[in-house]
Amino acid sequence: MSQAALPPFERERLSLLLALQLLDTPAEVAFDRITRLASQLLQVPIALVSLVDEKRQWFKSRVGLEAQETPREFAFCAHALLQAAPLVVEDATRDSRFADNPLVTTAPGIRFYAGVQLLSRQGYPLGTLCVIDTVPRTLAASQLAVLQDLAGIVTEQLQQRERSQQAQKQIEEAQQLLREREQRLRLIFEHAGVGIALLGPDGGWFSVNDTLSQITGYPREELLALRFADLAYPADAAIGAAEHAAMLRGKIDRYQVEKRYLCRDGSLRWVSLVVTRQYQQQDQQHYLIVIVKDIQARKAAEAELLGLRQELEQRVQERTAQLQQSNNRLSAAVGRQRQIEQQLRKREAELTAVLEHASEAYICIDEHGLVIAWNRQASETFGWAADEVLGKPLAELIIPPPMRSAHHGGLLRYLQTGEAVVLDHRLELPALTRDGRTIPVEMSIRALQLEDQLIFSAFLHDISERKAAEQQREFEARHDALTGLPNRRAFFERLRAAQTRVQEGDESLALLFIDLDGFKEVNDRFGHDAGDSVLREVASRLRSMATDGASIARLGGDEMIILLQRPVLGESAVQALAEQVRSVVGQPVPLGEAGAQAQVSASIGIAMQQPGETISPDQLVARADKAMYGAKRSGKARVRWG
Repeated sequence: MSQAALPPFERERLSLLLALQLLDTPAEVAFDRITRLASQLLQVPIALVSLVDEKRQWFKSRVGLEAQETPREFAFCAHALLQAAPLVVEDATRDSRFADNPLVTTAPGIRFYAGVQLLSRQGYPLGTLCVIDTVPRTLAASQLAVLQDLAGIVTEQLQQRERSQQAQKQIEEAQQLLREREQRLRLIFEHAGVGIALLGPDGGWFSVNDTLSQITGYPREELLALRFADLAYPADAAIGAAEHAAMLRGKIDRYQVEKRYLCRDGSLRWVSLVVTRQYQQQDQQHYLIVIVKDIQARKAAEAELLGLRQELEQRVQERTAQLQQSNNRLSAAVGRQRQIEQQLRKREAELTAVLEHASEAYICIDEHGLVIAWNRQASETFGWAADEVLGKPLAELIIPPPMRSAHHGGLLRYLQTGEAVVLDHRLELPALTRDGRTIPVEMSIRALQLEDQLIFSAFLHDISERKAAEQQREFEARHDALTGLPNRRAFFERLRAAQTRVQEGDESLALLFIDLDGFKEVNDRFGHDAGDSVLREVASRLRSMATDGASIARLGGDEMIILLQRPVLGESAVQALAEQVRSVVGQPVPLGEAGAQAQVSASIGIAMQQPGETISPDQLVARADKAMYGAKRSGKARVRWG
C-alpha cells in the first residue's frame, strides 16, 4: 500500500482546517443535502464530505457509511489532495497504490473511488467531496462534471465560513483599536490648556472638559445641566448676543468676544470666547465649538492701570511730591500688562500655527464619500487645491482604481453595521496624486457622529522617503558594497530555501566555492585600489555568465560562491560550468595604469546535494570549501569535487 505524501503548505492547511471549527461537529443540512444528491445522481452507495486532518480523515457528511472517520494513512482522499484534477480510481484492486489497502481488502470493500478537492480561499485543499462504490465502474464525463459542480457548492460553504471567521476577527481588532483611539482623544480633550466645549444650537452643552469646570468652578455634572447663556454675568449678557444670533441664522461662522462669567462661588471671571460653527451637511444642522480662555489676570492688570491713571489725574495738583512714585507704579503695571499680553499672543500664535501649518494632510468626508475639508498640507501632498476638491468624491481624487471598490464597500458596510476595519489606527496605503503618481501614505481615520450627520476625518502623511530609505537599507544589508553581489547573509538565506526544495522535490543543487589565486600579489604590487578593481571585474564576469537557476555571492575577501539549482543537474554540467568560470576568471584584468594588467586565477571546490539528501547549509559550504583548498594544494587554478 502506498501512503500519500504530505501536500505543500501542510502546516498552513491544517492550521486553517482547525480554525474553521468544523471537525467533530454535528451533521449539517447544507452538507447532507449535497452527499445525498451525489449518491442519487451518480448512483453510488457511498458519498462523503471528507476533511483530511493530521492523522485521520473525518466525515462532515456521509451517506452509506457508518464510520465517522478512518486513519489518514488508508485514506484515498489523502491522495486526492496531491493533484488539482479529480482523482478517479475505476478498480482499486488493479491500482498499486490501493490494492492492499484495508479499506479495499476488508469492509467497506472499496472498488471504485472518485474525489474532487475542496479548496480554501487561499487555495489549500481541506478535503474532498468523494463517491465510492463496491464494484468497479467507469465515470462518464457528464457524471464527473456533476461531481465537480457539487464539490464547488461544498467549497463555497467552506469559504463562506472562512470569510465569516476572518470578518469577525477583523471586527474585534477594529473595536479594540477604536476604544484605544477614543481614549487618547479624550485625554487630549480633558488636558487641554483652555476650556473646550461642544454646544448644541439650542444652547445646551454636549460635552465640556475639566479646564472649563476649573474656570467656572462648576463640577462637570452641574455645568452640563446649565445652558451657554447661564454662565454670563447679567450685566454682560448683551455682549456677543448679536453675533451669536447671526451665527444661529447662518450669517457668520465665527465670532470672538470678551465678557465676564459668573462662577459657582459668586465671583466674576473675565474670559475670552471663541465660538465656531460646524455644519452637518445632511440636514444643515449645526453644533458650536466653544474655546474659553481665562483672561482674568489680564483684565486685572488693565483695571489696575485704569485706577492708577484716574488717581494720577485726581491728585496731580495736590500730590506733586508723589508723582515719581506714581509713575513707577504705572510703569510696573504697564510692564505686567505687556508681559501678560505677550504670553497670550504667543499662545494664540502657537495654536494658529498648529492649525494652519500641520505637518500632516487633513481630509474630511461625509457619509457619501464627498470631501468637506482639505487643509494646506493636503494640497501640497496631492496637488489639488481645496476649492477644486470640496464636494467631490474622495475615491476619484486619491484612491487608486483597484482599491475604490473596497473603499465604497467599506463605507457602505459601516453605514449599515457600524463596523469597519480601517478606523482609529494607522495604516500604510497607496494614494494617487493629481499628476497620476502613486505614493505611499500613512493614514489614520476616525468616524464622528454629529447629530444626524456622520463624518470621517483622516490625517495622511507622505512616507515615500521613509519607504525608499527602508528599501535602500534592506538592499545594503543583503549586498556586498564593493561588488554589488549578494553578501553572506543573503547567500545563506537562498541556500536554505534551495535545500528545502531539494528535500521536498526532485531538484539537485551544486555549490562552486571560488578563491582567487594570486589576489594577494595584486594587492602587494598594485595596491588595494587595484585589488578592489579586480574583485569588481571578477564579480561582473561571473554575473554576466550566470544562467537560469544560478545565484552568485561574495562571502568575503577574495572568496565567491555560485549556487546552482535545476530539476536535472548532472555532474558533467556542473564540471563544465566550473571550467568556464576558471577560464573567465583567468583572463587578465586591465588596471588603467599605462597598460598595466592584473592576472589572477580561480581554485574551485564543488559540492552537490542530491534529492533526499539531508545536510546543513554550513556542512555543505564546508564541503565545497574543503574541495577548494584541495584544488589549491594540487597546484591552484583547478577544479576539485568534495
